This record gives sequence, C-alpha cells and structure tokens, in this order.
Amino acid sequence: MIEQYVVDLREVDQSRVALVGGKAANLGGLSRIDGIRVPAGFCVTTAAFRRIVAEGPAIGGLLDQLSRLRPDDREAIGALSAEVRKRIEGIAIPDDLAAAITGALLVHGEQSAYAVRSSATAEDMPTASFAGQQDTYLNILGPAAILAHVSRCWASLFTERAVTYRLRNGFDHRKVGMAVVVQQMVFPRSAGVLFTADPVTGNRKVATVDASFGLGEALVSGRVNPDVFTVRDGAVVARAVAAKQVAVHAVPGGGTQEVPIDPQRQEQPALTDAQVVRLVRLGRRIEAQVGCPQDIEWCLVDDDFQIVQSRPITTLFPIPTAPDQENHIYLSVGHQQMMTDPMKPLGLSMWQLTAMAPMHEAGGRLFVDATRMLAAPASRANFLEMAGRIDPLTRDALETVLDRPDFVPALPDSEPVRPPGGATSTPIENDPAIVTGLIERSEASIAALRHDIDTLTGPALFDFLLEAFAEHKRNLGDPLSMQAIMAGMQATWWLNDRLSEWLGEKNAADTLTLSAPGNITSEMGLALLDVADVIRPYPEVVEFLRGVEDDDFLDELPKLAGGTEARDAIEAYLDRYGMRCVGEIDITRPRWRERPATLLPVLLDNVANFAPGAAQRRFEQGRQEAEKKTQEVLTRLRALPDGEQKADETKRMIDRVRIFVGYREYPKYGIISRYFVYKQALLREAERLVRANVLREREDAFYLTFQELHDVVRSKQVVDDTLIQQRKDAFRSYQALTPPRVLTSDGEALTGAYRRDDAPAGALIGLPVSAGTVEGRARVILDIAQAHLEPGDILVTAHTDPSWTPLFVAIAGLVTEVGGLMTHGAVIAREYGLPAVVSVVDATRLISDGQRIRVHGSDGYVEILQ
Repeated sequence: MIEQYVVDLREVDQSRVALVGGKAANLGGLSRIDGIRVPAGFCVTTAAFRRIVAEGPAIGGLLDQLSRLRPDDREAIGALSAEVRKRIEGIAIPDDLAAAITGALLVHGEQSAYAVRSSATAEDMPTASFAGQQDTYLNILGPAAILAHVSRCWASLFTERAVTYRLRNGFDHRKVGMAVVVQQMVFPRSAGVLFTADPVTGNRKVATVDASFGLGEALVSGRVNPDVFTVRDGAVVARAVAAKQVAVHAVPGGGTQEVPIDPQRQEQPALTDAQVVRLVRLGRRIEAQVGCPQDIEWCLVDDDFQIVQSRPITTLFPIPTAPDQENHIYLSVGHQQMMTDPMKPLGLSMWQLTAMAPMHEAGGRLFVDATRMLAAPASRANFLEMAGRIDPLTRDALETVLDRPDFVPALPDSEPVRPPGGATSTPIENDPAIVTGLIERSEASIAALRHDIDTLTGPALFDFLLEAFAEHKRNLGDPLSMQAIMAGMQATWWLNDRLSEWLGEKNAADTLTLSAPGNITSEMGLALLDVADVIRPYPEVVEFLRGVEDDDFLDELPKLAGGTEARDAIEAYLDRYGMRCVGEIDITRPRWRERPATLLPVLLDNVANFAPGAAQRRFEQGRQEAEKKTQEVLTRLRALPDGEQKADETKRMIDRVRIFVGYREYPKYGIISRYFVYKQALLREAERLVRANVLREREDAFYLTFQELHDVVRSKQVVDDTLIQQRKDAFRSYQALTPPRVLTSDGEALTGAYRRDDAPAGALIGLPVSAGTVEGRARVILDIAQAHLEPGDILVTAHTDPSWTPLFVAIAGLVTEVGGLMTHGAVIAREYGLPAVVSVVDATRLISDGQRIRVHGSDGYVEILQ
C-alpha cells in the first residue's frame, strides 16, 4: 500500500480525521459549505508523521516514560517532552517526503506566504478541543522554511502543555497522530473569534464576536483586549469597544511583528454592526452544517470574511432533547441525589425506567422538566418554596430565569396544588408501626424479587425485569410511604420555624433529631464501628488488612488468628449494606460487595481511632442530648403566653419527627437493594453474551441502554465495537463537564447565587444544614477509598451520598459543594451531631487539604484560618 503523504484540503472531511487530523478535517468540511470561504492549502498527513517518528527508535521508549507520569509531575513532563521534541526536530525529512511537500507548494504558489499549523488526530473534536495545545506559525516564506516549520509542528505534539492535557484526559500519546496544515496566508484588516453560543452562560441563541485589528494572533495570545459584540435574533444587542493599542501584522521577509495602532484608530470598532451580523449569519450556517455550536476563527479581507478555523465548543453543557420548540426549564436530578458525576448509558436508562417522573438525559446526567410546575402561579409559588427550603441556590437559579418576561408563559391553575413532594393532604398518625409496616413490605418485595429472578435468562429475564420495574415504581410511589417521608420533613421545618419564632432558637430540630431511630443510613456508619470492635483484638488481622491490594482478601482471612471472626463480621456487614457504593444511583458503579477492599481504609481508621463499644455510646449520647433538648424546649415554652398549647403542639411535632425522620433514608436503601439484584442478573446475561462472542467484554454492556441490551439478547447480533468506543469517549468527555442546577432549553446553565451579607469577609458561603461550630483540619477527599481520617478532622468533598456515611463517625464537621437541607449528607450530619455546611461553591478547590478551617453549621459559612 502506497502511503499518502500530502492531500489537498478540498479533498478531506471528517471521514479522514485519522489521516489529516481534526483541524484539517474541519477546514476541508468548511470549504464545501456554500458561502463559506476558506484559504486554499494542503495537508501533510499523519502517515508522514508516523514515518518520521519511526526514524527515531529512541522516541518509543520516551513515549512509554511519558505515559507513566502523573499530570501534576511538571518537572518530569517538561524534561521528557523537551527531549522528544529535540529528537523529532533533529530527524531529516526524507527526500521523497520533502518532494511531496514542495510539489504541493508549486501547485499553490511556491513564492506565496503560508500559515503552517498543527492538526492532531485528537484535536478540534466534539469531546475535546485541545485548543492551543500544538503550534501554529504564520507568514512562512519559501520551501526550506516551510519544511522546517512542518518539523516544528510535528514536535509540538509533545509540548509540555499538550502532554499534560493528554495525561489529564486519558489520551494515549502513541495513538495520537500529527498532521500539518499548510495554508495560504491572508492579510486581514481585522480578525478574531466568533462563538455561535455564549461561552460563559451556554445560551445557544446568543452569539459573541471578539474582534481586533490585524491578525488574530494578538487577540488569541491575549496581547490586546478585543472589541466584544453580543448578537441575538439577528441584531447586535450589546457591544464593548476596547482601546486597541497594538496589532500583529505580517513582515515582508516572513514572520510577524507587533505594531502600534494609530491613537485615532485605537477606539474605533474593528467591525461595523452590519459586518458583525453578517459574520454571525455565516457562523450559524457552519453550526447548522456541523451540528453543534462552534468556536470560529475568522479574518476580514476586503470586506469579505474568510474562515481559518472552526471547532466545537467543548465546554458547553448539552441540552436535553425536547419534543417541541417551546421553552423548557430543567432541574438537575444529580444535585438532589448527591451524585453529579456522569452515568453510563445503562445506568441512565435504568434510572429513567424506574423513576417516578419522566427524566431527560444530557451530558451523561438526568434532568426533570419543571416547566409546567413553574407556569401556573400557585404551583410556581409552592414549587419555589419547596426548592428554597431544600436548596436556596436552585431557587435563585429558577428565579433568575422566571424574572425574564415571557420565557415561561403563565398558565391558569387547572387543579388544586398538592403539598410539596406530591404527598396527599390526608394527615398521618404518629404511629411507629406505620414505618415498621412500610419497611417489612419493602423487604418482603425485595426478597421475592431475588427469588423470582434467580433462574431467568435471555428474553424471559428482560420481560420479567420490565414487570419488576413496575413493582419498583409502585413501592416508590406508595402514598403512605410518601406521607411518611413528608411527615418527617415537614415536622423538621415546623420545629425550626416555630421555635425560632417563639424561643429565638436557630435550627432547633438539629438537636432534636439526634440519634433518631430507624435510620438505615446512620445505622450503617455505626455498624462499621461494630465490625472494627471485632477486628481490633487481632493484631495479625489488622496488619494483614493494611496490606490488602485486591478484593479476594476475605478468602485469606480464616488462615489468621481471629480471621474467621473478622471475615464473618465483614460478610455480615456486606450482606446488609454491600449493595451500596459511591454514585450508587448508577447501576454500573461497583458495589461494596463487588469491591469490599473499598471499605478497608475507613474500617482500619475505626480500629485505630475508636475504643470498643463506640457505636452504642455514640447513639446513646445523641439520644440523651435529644431528650435533654426536648425537656428544655418544653419547659421554656410553658413559661410563655399560651405556653401549654405551644408545648403540646411542639411535643407532638418532636414525636413526629423522631418517628418519621429516620424513614427518610429507607426508600433509597430499598431502591439500591433492588438495583443490586437487577445488576447481578444483567451481568450474568452479559457474561453469556461474551461467551457467545456477541459482546467483547462483560462491562461493555454498561455502554448500552437497557433497551439496546434487551435487543442484543433477543437478536444475538454482535455488538459494534465502534459504538462501544464512541460511548466510552462520550462518557469520558462528560466527566470534564460540571452539571448546572438549572438548565434551560436555550442552553443557559445556571448554578444560582447566595443573596446574603451576614458572613465575615472572605468566608465561603453555603447552606446551613446541621447546627454548631467546629474548628479543625480540613481533609479534602474526592475518593472514599483514599480516605484516612483522624479524630477532629473536617471532611471537605464534592458531594456525599449514603456510601460516605461510614466516614461520618470519624469526623468533626462536614463541608460539601453540593447538597440541600434534606439530602443524605445533611440528614446524617444532623443525626450524628456534626456541624455541616453544604452547597459551598468550589469548596474542594478553595480549601486546601490540611488547612485549618472553622465550620459555622448554624449560620452557613466556612472560614479558612491562618
């Protein structure tokens, strides 16, 4: 096969990315769009690059060393990448390859000026732009100079910034090829960048244009402040004209130079409004052809726009697909479920199939369409009240959208507004037997599920699962269960509101709910303390567990003194809680039963940090504090006017909250218990597909939706490896995105803001969810398996779902980036008596591991101490 070393830009498109790289493929595609002008040129292909790299045998070993480095090892990356670049630039271009390049120059004009630009295969993609990672050289004259700069572009694949970017994003250095675009220079009056969607807000209906005089290099490199134009609905709606003191122009002998702009021109706009609108119209044409918002580099030459680059804007959060062209407001499900990471396709589809409300997918996350609830005045007020109690940032984000006239047209209240959460208004008795009965029914249903699913395979399994999902939703939507959940929440709010009004007590319910009975999640944290009590007396077991590196350690334990007791205690814990894990709403996440070693750091910390019997002492201490607080509150109330009535009402609400608030955690436990049963059955089926050569690997099933997996099982048609790889690439790209609390159909991503001024200067503002003040060492932990805590530490993390609860017994306070008043971390923090502030924006970035901080759990802020 004859290698193709040079190809004209007009001959390439996205189908040839592997040969010409992302930039060249995009330019070739642009040149085919009617009305879009692209400077002519050619591409030196990745085949040429591979040949050059093969000329330097030592390069392969250097790439192996690079792949083993950590992204934060800047010194090693700098040294190794410099050595790779030196080796590549030192390789002489073979005569036949040089002849192919100079021959292309003859076609396009050997004496013309050219831009020589990198075009990597992992560049300008919908999932990763790699913008600015490799080099561009402007106004290069003559064949010898162009050949030299082609070598420099090849070498720039291994700049320090490019290597670091690939390491952080999981790209293999060996699998990324470098092509080079050689394109006729244009000498513009003005140049700049057009974003066909607002890169800050994400709004797809707003375009922004940055413009400056001369070449765009001054703007892109940050040497000049550009004019900025905002365009919506075909009109300039905002402009900011900058004082442009310098411009970059081509030099007759080659290269570029920075020149001062005449003072009389400095504050003149680089484009007229008419030109801006015309440019945006061209951008919309490109966007429509490519299928996603674009970051476009343009030049204005003789009042004609030429496009020199266009790539997807990879930082935008995707928009859920809507069935109509109406405006929609979407709420993040992940912020309510304490799991804002992306989910794999099987996880997304399973949650959609088992959820009570229709859900929409975008960016690997799920969203609920709240538009109808926000359209009618009464339901809007009720919805905002509920949102504000749970998470003020969500309410603020919603109000930001609703303050815009006509985004959500007002509708009449067509039906009576139900209480928050969908519960009926029928009162529920203060009877502990209600909770007991609900739990017994749920556990019986799960036991039946395990029994009935055990022997099912093939299409029969999927038919059964669809019926099981209906039962799942019936359990989840049980009106009595919903009432029990709301009873605990509403009693908490009632106590906080009334006791603040009557006694000046702030967040009194935080103490009154300490050690509330029947909370399956808080029991899970205490139960691991009991496991530590079993292990602690056996030093040989403890030492063995410290060295465990894989998940088959349970089989080895009985060989040690005390090992059988330790194994039985861990097994019993896994039988009760082994279906849990971090990110547990995604069925594809590995469960503790599947990865028991995940628990060992926390278990060993419990062995070291606690004395025997700590679980019982802790629970009893909380119960006594709650009882003491109850008596104190009732005594103070009786001294007030109408005191007996107030005390009686309060006592009923305290009883109510202690009966029902613990149940708040049980439905999630039931969901996750069912999920583990579903997962085990689906994995058995995936193993059969692997044995039948239908699926390459068992875990590839995670990248199919439930319906797609069902179709594969029914048809036995081999799964396309390309589809699986595309899904894996998309999932990896979603991991780099931060989901908003609120997302509109225009693409605007809103996170909300706190409207408060009651915290000290420099404090980090959040939502107070568990009273008290604590000072200690911050432990910034993003992976529970890496958690090592000491008494008095304050846990700082992005978000906590129930799987983080075992850590709570060892900490003195909690700070999270995501959370609300009734989310799992807040509920357990109150039960354990931990001061906690949640929804602290960028807490894991602004607080350094090891810093001393003070958490104000009653007032909702965190101080970073000197």
